[in-house]
Amino acid sequence: MMTIAGVLFHCLSCALLFASENQPPNKPNFVVILADDLGYADLGCQGSTEVKTPHIDSIAANGVRFTAGYVTAPQCCPSRAGLMTGRYQNRFGFEANWSSPAPDVGLPISERTMGDRLKAAGYVTGMVGKWHLGESEPMRPYNRGFTETFWHPNGGVLFPDQTTGYIRNLHRDAKPVQVAEYSTDAFGREAAEFIDRHRREPFFLYLAFVAPHWPMQAKPEHLSQFAHVSDPHRRTFLAMMASLDENVGRLLAKLRETGLETNTLVFFLSDNGGPTGPPRPKPDEPFRYGVNTSLNIPCRGAKGDVLEGGVRVPFLVKWTGRIPAGKTYDQAVTSLDLLPTALAAANVKPTPDWKLDGTNLLPFLKGEKQGPPHDTLYWRFRFPPEQPARHRWAIRKGDWKLVKNDLQPLALYNLALDICEKKNLAAEQPDRVQTMESAWRRWNAELKEPLWSDTPKRKPGAK
Repeated sequence: MMTIAGVLFHCLSCALLFASENQPPNKPNFVVILADDLGYADLGCQGSTEVKTPHIDSIAANGVRFTAGYVTAPQCCPSRAGLMTGRYQNRFGFEANWSSPAPDVGLPISERTMGDRLKAAGYVTGMVGKWHLGESEPMRPYNRGFTETFWHPNGGVLFPDQTTGYIRNLHRDAKPVQVAEYSTDAFGREAAEFIDRHRREPFFLYLAFVAPHWPMQAKPEHLSQFAHVSDPHRRTFLAMMASLDENVGRLLAKLRETGLETNTLVFFLSDNGGPTGPPRPKPDEPFRYGVNTSLNIPCRGAKGDVLEGGVRVPFLVKWTGRIPAGKTYDQAVTSLDLLPTALAAANVKPTPDWKLDGTNLLPFLKGEKQGPPHDTLYWRFRFPPEQPARHRWAIRKGDWKLVKNDLQPLALYNLALDICEKKNLAAEQPDRVQTMESAWRRWNAELKEPLWSDTPKRKPGAK
Protein backbone atom coordinates (compact mmCIF):
# COMPACT_ATOMS: atom_id res chain seq x y z
CA MET A 1 0.00 0.00 0.00
CA MET A 2 1.39 3.38 -1.07
CA THR A 3 2.01 5.89 1.71
CA ILE A 4 0.83 9.50 1.53
CA ALA A 5 4.43 10.53 0.84
CA GLY A 6 4.60 7.96 -1.96
CA VAL A 7 1.38 9.26 -3.49
CA LEU A 8 2.66 12.80 -3.35
CA PHE A 9 5.98 11.74 -4.90
CA HIS A 10 4.15 9.89 -7.68
CA CYS A 11 1.90 12.88 -8.41
CA LEU A 12 4.87 15.23 -8.43
CA SER A 13 6.77 12.95 -10.80
CA CYS A 14 3.82 12.79 -13.18
CA ALA A 15 3.43 16.56 -13.10
CA LEU A 16 7.11 17.07 -13.84
CA LEU A 17 6.97 14.52 -16.65
CA PHE A 18 3.89 16.21 -18.16
CA ALA A 19 5.51 19.62 -17.88
CA SER A 20 8.75 18.42 -19.48
CA GLU A 21 6.86 16.84 -22.39
CA ASN A 22 5.03 20.10 -23.05
CA GLN A 23 7.96 22.43 -22.60
CA PRO A 24 9.11 24.17 -25.75
CA PRO A 25 12.66 23.30 -26.83
CA ASN A 26 15.47 25.44 -25.48
CA LYS A 27 16.61 26.40 -28.95
CA PRO A 28 14.23 28.79 -30.71
CA ASN A 29 12.33 27.62 -33.77
CA PHE A 30 12.74 29.41 -37.07
CA VAL A 31 10.08 29.87 -39.79
CA VAL A 32 10.55 31.52 -43.20
CA ILE A 33 7.37 32.26 -45.16
CA LEU A 34 8.00 33.21 -48.78
CA ALA A 35 5.39 34.69 -51.12
CA ASP A 36 5.93 34.53 -54.89
CA ASP A 37 5.80 37.72 -57.01
CA LEU A 38 4.21 39.82 -54.25
CA GLY A 39 4.31 43.58 -54.89
CA TYR A 40 5.84 46.01 -52.41
CA ALA A 41 2.46 47.71 -51.92
CA ASP A 42 0.28 44.60 -51.67
CA LEU A 43 -0.16 44.06 -47.94
CA GLY A 44 -2.38 45.98 -45.58
CA CYS A 45 0.64 46.79 -43.41
CA GLN A 46 2.38 48.13 -46.53
CA GLY A 47 -0.40 50.67 -46.99
CA SER A 48 -2.87 48.88 -49.23
CA THR A 49 -6.56 49.55 -48.66
CA GLU A 50 -7.56 46.91 -51.24
CA VAL A 51 -5.58 43.89 -50.11
CA LYS A 52 -6.99 42.18 -47.02
CA THR A 53 -4.16 40.50 -45.11
CA PRO A 54 -4.89 40.72 -41.36
CA HIS A 55 -2.85 37.63 -40.45
CA ILE A 56 0.24 38.69 -42.39
CA ASP A 57 -0.21 42.22 -41.04
CA SER A 58 -0.15 40.76 -37.52
CA ILE A 59 3.49 39.76 -38.07
CA ALA A 60 4.29 43.46 -38.52
CA ALA A 61 2.01 44.51 -35.65
CA ASN A 62 3.72 42.05 -33.31
CA GLY A 63 7.20 42.51 -34.74
CA VAL A 64 9.19 44.64 -37.15
CA ARG A 65 8.39 45.85 -40.67
CA PHE A 66 11.45 46.62 -42.78
CA THR A 67 10.78 49.48 -45.18
CA ALA A 68 14.01 48.78 -47.11
CA GLY A 69 14.08 44.99 -47.25
CA TYR A 70 15.79 43.60 -50.34
CA VAL A 71 16.29 40.33 -52.17
CA THR A 72 19.40 39.53 -54.19
CA ALA A 73 17.74 39.16 -57.60
CA PRO A 74 14.52 40.27 -59.30
CA GLN A 75 13.65 36.70 -60.35
CA CYS A 76 12.51 33.49 -58.65
CA CYS A 77 15.44 31.06 -58.82
CA PRO A 78 18.47 33.28 -58.13
CA SER A 79 16.62 35.08 -55.35
CA ARG A 80 15.87 31.75 -53.65
CA ALA A 81 19.46 30.62 -54.08
CA GLY A 82 20.68 33.70 -52.19
CA LEU A 83 18.06 33.28 -49.47
CA MET A 84 18.82 29.58 -48.97
CA THR A 85 22.60 29.97 -48.73
CA GLY A 86 23.09 33.39 -47.12
CA ARG A 87 25.48 34.14 -50.00
CA TYR A 88 25.20 36.23 -53.12
CA GLN A 89 24.14 33.59 -55.62
CA ASN A 90 26.43 35.13 -58.26
CA ARG A 91 29.38 33.89 -56.20
CA PHE A 92 28.58 30.35 -57.29
CA GLY A 93 27.31 31.04 -60.80
CA PHE A 94 23.55 30.97 -60.11
CA GLU A 95 22.67 33.98 -62.22
CA ALA A 96 19.09 33.53 -63.47
CA ASN A 97 16.26 31.10 -64.13
CA TRP A 98 16.88 28.40 -66.71
CA SER A 99 14.79 27.88 -69.84
CA SER A 100 14.46 24.09 -69.48
CA PRO A 101 15.45 21.57 -66.80
CA ALA A 102 18.73 19.70 -67.12
CA PRO A 103 20.71 17.44 -64.75
CA ASP A 104 23.29 20.08 -63.86
CA VAL A 105 21.19 23.22 -63.44
CA GLY A 106 20.15 24.33 -60.00
CA LEU A 107 21.79 25.10 -56.68
CA PRO A 108 25.35 23.71 -56.93
CA ILE A 109 26.06 20.76 -54.66
CA SER A 110 29.05 22.69 -53.29
CA GLU A 111 26.70 25.11 -51.52
CA ARG A 112 25.12 24.53 -48.10
CA THR A 113 21.53 25.58 -47.44
CA MET A 114 19.70 26.88 -44.40
CA GLY A 115 18.46 23.33 -44.01
CA ASP A 116 22.02 21.98 -43.96
CA ARG A 117 23.22 24.55 -41.43
CA LEU A 118 20.31 24.19 -39.00
CA LYS A 119 20.08 20.41 -39.34
CA ALA A 120 23.74 20.23 -38.29
CA ALA A 121 22.79 22.38 -35.28
CA GLY A 122 20.24 19.80 -34.11
CA TYR A 123 17.10 21.09 -35.83
CA VAL A 124 14.37 19.13 -37.55
CA THR A 125 14.09 20.82 -40.93
CA GLY A 126 11.01 21.05 -43.13
CA MET A 127 10.46 22.40 -46.64
CA VAL A 128 6.90 22.97 -47.91
CA GLY A 129 5.90 24.50 -51.25
CA LYS A 130 7.78 25.75 -54.29
CA TRP A 131 11.43 24.65 -54.45
CA HIS A 132 12.75 25.92 -57.82
CA LEU A 133 16.41 25.23 -57.05
CA GLY A 134 16.90 22.19 -59.27
CA GLU A 135 14.94 19.12 -60.30
CA SER A 136 17.66 16.46 -60.62
CA GLU A 137 17.92 14.00 -57.73
CA PRO A 138 20.98 15.52 -55.99
CA MET A 139 19.40 18.99 -56.03
CA ARG A 140 15.99 18.09 -54.61
CA PRO A 141 15.14 19.55 -51.19
CA TYR A 142 15.27 16.23 -49.34
CA ASN A 143 18.92 15.99 -50.43
CA ARG A 144 19.68 19.62 -49.53
CA GLY A 145 19.34 19.54 -45.75
CA PHE A 146 15.58 19.14 -45.27
CA THR A 147 14.37 16.28 -43.08
CA GLU A 148 10.78 16.40 -44.33
CA THR A 149 9.61 17.85 -47.64
CA PHE A 150 6.30 18.43 -49.40
CA TRP A 151 7.30 20.21 -52.55
CA HIS A 152 6.73 21.22 -56.14
CA PRO A 153 9.73 21.62 -58.47
CA ASN A 154 8.87 25.03 -59.92
CA GLY A 155 5.47 26.30 -58.80
CA GLY A 156 2.91 27.61 -61.27
CA VAL A 157 0.19 25.39 -59.79
CA LEU A 158 -2.88 26.43 -57.81
CA PHE A 159 -5.91 24.30 -58.67
CA PRO A 160 -5.61 20.56 -59.26
CA ASP A 161 -5.21 19.40 -62.85
CA GLN A 162 -8.62 19.09 -64.55
CA THR A 163 -7.74 15.74 -66.10
CA THR A 164 -6.40 13.91 -63.05
CA GLY A 165 -8.08 15.86 -60.24
CA TYR A 166 -4.75 16.26 -58.45
CA ILE A 167 -2.04 18.93 -58.21
CA ARG A 168 0.43 18.00 -60.91
CA ASN A 169 4.04 17.12 -60.11
CA LEU A 170 3.73 17.32 -56.33
CA HIS A 171 6.05 15.26 -54.12
CA ARG A 172 6.47 14.15 -50.53
CA ASP A 173 10.19 13.61 -50.29
CA ALA A 174 11.07 11.38 -53.27
CA LYS A 175 7.57 10.07 -53.91
CA PRO A 176 4.88 11.68 -56.10
CA VAL A 177 1.67 12.33 -54.17
CA GLN A 178 -1.95 12.85 -55.19
CA VAL A 179 -3.47 15.91 -53.53
CA ALA A 180 -6.80 17.38 -54.62
CA GLU A 181 -6.59 20.72 -52.77
CA TYR A 182 -5.93 24.28 -53.88
CA SER A 183 -2.14 24.40 -53.48
CA THR A 184 -2.15 27.36 -51.08
CA ASP A 185 -4.39 25.35 -48.74
CA ALA A 186 -2.29 22.21 -49.16
CA PHE A 187 0.89 24.06 -48.28
CA GLY A 188 -0.71 25.81 -45.31
CA ARG A 189 -2.08 22.51 -43.99
CA GLU A 190 1.26 20.74 -44.37
CA ALA A 191 3.08 23.56 -42.59
CA ALA A 192 0.71 23.46 -39.61
CA GLU A 193 1.01 19.67 -39.42
CA PHE A 194 4.81 19.90 -39.47
CA ILE A 195 4.71 22.27 -36.48
CA ASP A 196 2.32 19.96 -34.65
CA ARG A 197 4.54 16.92 -35.20
CA HIS A 198 7.67 18.68 -34.00
CA ARG A 199 6.33 20.87 -31.22
CA ARG A 200 8.69 19.27 -28.68
CA GLU A 201 11.94 19.67 -30.63
CA PRO A 202 13.60 22.65 -32.29
CA PHE A 203 12.56 23.02 -35.92
CA PHE A 204 13.20 25.11 -39.01
CA LEU A 205 10.33 25.40 -41.47
CA TYR A 206 10.68 26.92 -44.92
CA LEU A 207 7.21 27.56 -46.35
CA ALA A 208 7.25 28.80 -49.96
CA PHE A 209 3.81 29.54 -51.38
CA VAL A 210 3.05 29.80 -55.11
CA ALA A 211 0.60 32.70 -54.65
CA PRO A 212 0.28 35.32 -55.97
CA HIS A 213 2.38 34.08 -58.92
CA TRP A 214 0.40 33.12 -62.03
CA PRO A 215 -1.74 31.27 -63.02
CA MET A 216 -4.24 33.79 -61.69
CA GLN A 217 -6.71 31.40 -60.12
CA ALA A 218 -8.71 31.84 -56.93
CA LYS A 219 -11.34 29.93 -54.98
CA PRO A 220 -14.97 31.05 -55.45
CA GLU A 221 -15.43 31.92 -51.78
CA HIS A 222 -12.52 34.34 -51.93
CA LEU A 223 -13.57 35.81 -55.27
CA SER A 224 -16.96 36.60 -53.77
CA GLN A 225 -15.30 38.75 -51.10
CA PHE A 226 -14.13 41.11 -53.86
CA ALA A 227 -17.19 41.11 -56.10
CA HIS A 228 -17.16 44.92 -55.94
CA VAL A 229 -13.82 45.07 -57.83
CA SER A 230 -14.64 45.52 -61.51
CA ASP A 231 -11.29 44.41 -62.96
CA PRO A 232 -11.41 40.56 -62.96
CA HIS A 233 -7.64 40.33 -62.89
CA ARG A 234 -7.26 42.52 -59.82
CA ARG A 235 -10.24 40.77 -58.23
CA THR A 236 -8.49 37.42 -58.71
CA PHE A 237 -5.22 38.75 -57.32
CA LEU A 238 -7.01 40.03 -54.21
CA ALA A 239 -8.76 36.68 -53.77
CA MET A 240 -5.47 34.82 -54.09
CA MET A 241 -4.00 37.09 -51.43
CA ALA A 242 -6.98 36.40 -49.14
CA SER A 243 -6.22 32.68 -49.41
CA LEU A 244 -2.51 33.25 -48.81
CA ASP A 245 -3.31 35.31 -45.72
CA GLU A 246 -5.74 32.68 -44.46
CA ASN A 247 -3.04 30.02 -44.60
CA VAL A 248 -0.40 32.21 -42.99
CA GLY A 249 -3.00 32.64 -40.25
CA ARG A 250 -3.30 28.86 -40.01
CA LEU A 251 0.42 28.60 -39.31
CA LEU A 252 0.43 31.44 -36.79
CA ALA A 253 -2.55 29.91 -34.99
CA LYS A 254 -0.72 26.60 -34.73
CA LEU A 255 2.25 28.33 -33.10
CA ARG A 256 -0.10 29.88 -30.54
CA GLU A 257 -2.01 26.63 -29.99
CA THR A 258 1.19 24.67 -29.33
CA GLY A 259 2.61 27.32 -27.01
CA LEU A 260 5.51 28.01 -29.37
CA GLU A 261 4.78 31.61 -30.32
CA THR A 262 7.32 33.13 -27.94
CA ASN A 263 9.96 30.59 -28.95
CA THR A 264 9.66 31.01 -32.72
CA LEU A 265 11.33 33.57 -34.96
CA VAL A 266 9.11 34.18 -38.01
CA PHE A 267 10.12 35.94 -41.23
CA PHE A 268 7.77 36.84 -44.09
CA LEU A 269 8.97 38.22 -47.43
CA SER A 270 8.57 37.94 -51.21
CA ASP A 271 11.06 36.36 -53.61
CA ASN A 272 11.10 39.47 -55.85
CA GLY A 273 9.02 42.50 -56.73
CA GLY A 274 5.63 42.22 -58.34
CA PRO A 275 5.35 41.74 -62.14
CA THR A 276 3.02 44.66 -62.70
CA GLY A 277 2.88 44.54 -66.53
CA PRO A 278 1.78 44.23 -69.23
CA PRO A 279 -0.96 46.86 -69.01
CA ARG A 280 -4.13 45.26 -67.77
CA PRO A 281 -6.91 44.66 -70.30
CA LYS A 282 -10.27 46.34 -69.92
CA PRO A 283 -12.68 44.65 -67.52
CA ASP A 284 -14.84 43.35 -70.37
CA GLU A 285 -11.92 41.71 -72.22
CA PRO A 286 -11.31 37.95 -71.92
CA PHE A 287 -9.65 36.89 -68.68
CA ARG A 288 -5.94 36.10 -68.94
CA TYR A 289 -4.53 33.63 -66.45
CA GLY A 290 -1.03 35.13 -66.61
CA VAL A 291 -1.91 38.76 -65.83
CA ASN A 292 -0.66 39.60 -62.35
CA THR A 293 -1.91 42.95 -61.03
CA SER A 294 0.54 43.42 -58.16
CA LEU A 295 1.57 46.95 -57.22
CA ASN A 296 5.05 48.14 -56.25
CA ILE A 297 4.18 51.77 -55.51
CA PRO A 298 5.90 54.04 -54.67
CA CYS A 299 8.79 52.07 -56.19
CA ARG A 300 9.52 52.22 -59.91
CA GLY A 301 10.09 49.05 -61.87
CA ALA A 302 8.90 45.46 -61.52
CA LYS A 303 10.04 41.86 -61.45
CA GLY A 304 13.09 41.60 -63.70
CA ASP A 305 14.38 45.08 -62.88
CA VAL A 306 17.11 46.03 -60.43
CA LEU A 307 15.17 49.22 -59.82
CA GLU A 308 13.50 49.30 -56.40
CA GLY A 309 10.29 47.75 -57.74
CA GLY A 310 12.17 44.59 -58.69
CA VAL A 311 14.27 44.01 -55.57
CA ARG A 312 12.67 45.90 -52.65
CA VAL A 313 9.98 43.65 -51.19
CA PRO A 314 7.56 43.32 -48.26
CA PHE A 315 9.80 42.09 -45.43
CA LEU A 316 8.53 41.35 -41.91
CA VAL A 317 9.82 39.59 -38.79
CA LYS A 318 8.44 38.78 -35.35
CA TRP A 319 9.77 37.04 -32.29
CA THR A 320 7.23 37.67 -29.54
CA GLY A 321 8.83 39.00 -26.39
CA ARG A 322 12.33 38.97 -27.87
CA ILE A 323 12.28 41.82 -30.40
CA PRO A 324 10.15 44.99 -30.33
CA ALA A 325 6.54 44.91 -31.51
CA GLY A 326 4.99 47.37 -33.95
CA LYS A 327 8.35 48.78 -34.97
CA THR A 328 9.35 50.11 -38.40
CA TYR A 329 13.01 49.68 -39.35
CA ASP A 330 14.27 51.89 -42.17
CA GLN A 331 17.88 50.75 -42.67
CA ALA A 332 18.58 48.49 -45.64
CA VAL A 333 18.48 44.75 -44.93
CA THR A 334 18.57 41.75 -47.25
CA SER A 335 17.35 38.18 -47.55
CA LEU A 336 20.99 37.17 -47.01
CA ASP A 337 20.51 38.19 -43.36
CA LEU A 338 18.00 35.46 -42.53
CA LEU A 339 20.54 32.66 -42.16
CA PRO A 340 23.02 34.59 -39.95
CA THR A 341 20.09 35.76 -37.81
CA ALA A 342 18.79 32.21 -37.39
CA LEU A 343 22.26 30.89 -36.57
CA ALA A 344 22.75 33.59 -33.94
CA ALA A 345 19.37 32.79 -32.38
CA ALA A 346 20.40 29.11 -32.28
CA ASN A 347 23.77 30.05 -30.73
CA VAL A 348 25.68 28.73 -33.75
CA LYS A 349 28.76 30.70 -34.77
CA PRO A 350 29.49 30.63 -38.52
CA THR A 351 33.06 29.80 -39.45
CA PRO A 352 35.00 31.99 -41.91
CA ASP A 353 35.02 29.25 -44.56
CA TRP A 354 31.21 29.52 -44.82
CA LYS A 355 31.75 32.94 -46.43
CA LEU A 356 28.29 34.24 -45.57
CA ASP A 357 27.34 37.65 -46.97
CA GLY A 358 24.53 38.41 -44.56
CA THR A 359 24.40 39.97 -41.09
CA ASN A 360 22.78 38.93 -37.82
CA LEU A 361 19.90 41.41 -37.47
CA LEU A 362 19.00 40.70 -33.83
CA PRO A 363 21.35 43.28 -32.21
CA PHE A 364 20.00 45.96 -34.55
CA LEU A 365 16.37 45.07 -33.84
CA LYS A 366 16.96 45.01 -30.08
CA GLY A 367 18.76 48.36 -30.15
CA GLU A 368 22.07 46.83 -29.06
CA LYS A 369 23.76 48.04 -32.26
CA GLN A 370 23.25 51.35 -33.98
CA GLY A 371 23.83 52.33 -37.57
CA PRO A 372 23.15 50.32 -40.72
CA PRO A 373 23.58 46.52 -40.80
CA HIS A 374 25.22 46.86 -44.23
CA ASP A 375 27.62 49.41 -45.63
CA THR A 376 26.92 48.29 -49.20
CA LEU A 377 24.52 46.01 -51.09
CA TYR A 378 25.10 44.69 -54.62
CA TRP A 379 23.14 43.22 -57.50
CA ARG A 380 24.10 41.56 -60.77
CA PHE A 381 21.43 40.11 -63.05
CA ARG A 382 22.54 38.92 -66.47
CA PHE A 383 19.14 38.33 -68.02
CA PRO A 384 18.21 37.54 -70.73
CA PRO A 385 21.48 35.57 -70.77
CA GLU A 386 22.13 35.94 -74.50
CA GLN A 387 21.43 39.70 -74.60
CA PRO A 388 24.37 41.41 -72.83
CA ALA A 389 23.13 44.90 -73.66
CA ARG A 390 20.14 44.25 -71.38
CA HIS A 391 22.08 42.89 -68.40
CA ARG A 392 21.44 44.75 -65.16
CA TRP A 393 23.50 45.69 -62.13
CA ALA A 394 23.22 47.99 -59.11
CA ILE A 395 24.95 49.02 -55.92
CA ARG A 396 23.44 50.70 -52.85
CA LYS A 397 25.77 52.50 -50.45
CA GLY A 398 24.01 54.34 -47.66
CA ASP A 399 21.12 56.24 -49.21
CA TRP A 400 22.76 56.28 -52.64
CA LYS A 401 22.04 53.79 -55.40
CA LEU A 402 23.83 53.48 -58.73
CA VAL A 403 21.93 51.38 -61.23
CA LYS A 404 22.25 50.15 -64.80
CA ASN A 405 18.84 48.71 -65.63
CA ASP A 406 18.26 47.06 -69.00
CA LEU A 407 18.81 49.53 -71.87
CA GLN A 408 18.38 52.58 -69.66
CA PRO A 409 21.38 54.88 -69.03
CA LEU A 410 23.48 54.60 -65.91
CA ALA A 411 21.61 56.39 -63.13
CA LEU A 412 22.34 57.64 -59.61
CA TYR A 413 19.54 58.10 -57.09
CA ASN A 414 19.27 59.31 -53.51
CA LEU A 415 16.74 56.84 -52.12
CA ALA A 416 16.17 58.82 -48.94
CA LEU A 417 14.72 61.63 -51.07
CA ASP A 418 13.63 59.70 -54.15
CA ILE A 419 12.38 56.15 -53.51
CA CYS A 420 10.62 56.40 -56.88
CA GLU A 421 14.00 56.70 -58.65
CA LYS A 422 12.81 59.54 -60.84
CA LYS A 423 15.64 62.07 -60.58
CA ASN A 424 18.91 60.84 -62.10
CA LEU A 425 21.76 62.66 -60.34
CA ALA A 426 24.60 60.99 -62.26
CA ALA A 427 25.51 64.11 -64.25
CA GLU A 428 25.56 66.23 -61.09
CA GLN A 429 27.75 63.85 -59.07
CA PRO A 430 30.32 62.25 -61.40
CA ASP A 431 32.79 61.56 -58.59
CA ARG A 432 30.22 59.58 -56.62
CA VAL A 433 29.28 57.67 -59.76
CA GLN A 434 32.91 56.77 -60.39
CA THR A 435 33.52 55.69 -56.78
CA MET A 436 30.41 53.51 -56.65
CA GLU A 437 30.95 51.98 -60.07
CA SER A 438 34.52 51.09 -59.10
CA ALA A 439 33.25 49.45 -55.91
CA TRP A 440 30.71 47.43 -57.88
CA ARG A 441 33.36 46.33 -60.39
CA ARG A 442 35.65 45.13 -57.59
CA TRP A 443 32.78 43.07 -56.19
CA ASN A 444 31.86 41.80 -59.63
CA ALA A 445 35.44 40.58 -60.14
CA GLU A 446 34.94 38.17 -57.22
CA LEU A 447 31.98 36.43 -58.90
CA LYS A 448 31.75 33.32 -61.02
CA GLU A 449 30.60 33.36 -64.58
CA PRO A 450 27.02 32.05 -64.95
CA LEU A 451 26.80 28.25 -64.99
CA TRP A 452 24.11 28.17 -67.67
CA SER A 453 22.59 30.30 -70.40
CA ASP A 454 19.37 29.89 -72.41
CA THR A 455 20.63 26.42 -73.33
CA PRO A 456 21.62 24.87 -69.98
CA LYS A 457 25.28 23.97 -70.27
CA ARG A 458 28.10 24.39 -67.83
CA LYS A 459 30.92 26.68 -68.78
CA PRO A 460 34.28 24.94 -69.37
CA GLY A 461 36.11 24.53 -66.07
CA ALA A 462 33.14 25.67 -63.94
CA LYS A 463 32.67 23.88 -60.64
